[in-house]
Amino acid sequence: MSHSLTKRVLFEDNHLIIVNKLPGELVQGDFTGDKPLLEGVRDYIKETYNKPGNVFTGLVHRLDRPTSGIVIFAKTSKALARMNSLFEKREVDKIYWAIVQGKPHPASNSLEHFLKKDSKKNKSQFFLREVKGSKRAALSYKTIKNLDQYSVLEIKLETGRHHQIRAQLSAIKHPIKGDLKYGFSRSNKDASICLHAKIVIFEHPVSKETIRVKAPLPTGESIWKHI
Repeated sequence: MSHSLTKRVLFEDNHLIIVNKLPGELVQGDFTGDKPLLEGVRDYIKETYNKPGNVFTGLVHRLDRPTSGIVIFAKTSKALARMNSLFEKREVDKIYWAIVQGKPHPASNSLEHFLKKDSKKNKSQFFLREVKGSKRAALSYKTIKNLDQYSVLEIKLETGRHHQIRAQLSAIKHPIKGDLKYGFSRSNKDASICLHAKIVIFEHPVSKETIRVKAPLPTGESIWKHI
């Protein structure tokens, strides 16, 4: 696992390790028992640096299983606490690329909905106005390429809600390719959805330098090759 991970490490120092998650890869363990990325990163650190015993690996944020791209882990509890604080204050810029059905009009726009999580279905419902138990969700998108039946969007999150991008794009009738849960007609061959955490920008919690990391696009679903 660690050797396959080596090529997917996008940034690493004594405090943080940033990895490019594969579509379909779990970030954190769940009922399936599949080995999560968190464990893989822990193994990678143990093997690469010959560290005995338990290795601290803190999960800063998550990505949905069918989504690919940037995931940040902390190597120390101090870095984890500081990164958690940056996320809470919305001081981390997260930019996603998505391939969606059709061509959104306008080509660039800001979206605001209120999302309510249904834990039983593991899905978020969208509303145009606030309802009991809902949370405000906001993002902006711009079209960066038109394909025959699809558009490639660059999306910047303002809030971080459950399935936010998936639900909000579905709300404007442009579901993400492969996303059966939010209205796309068929699944991708590799069970992914065409949503990729492409860029992250933040101030390093210790050095205070600006960190900007980009993740290469996934290769499993052939449509990404057309971008």
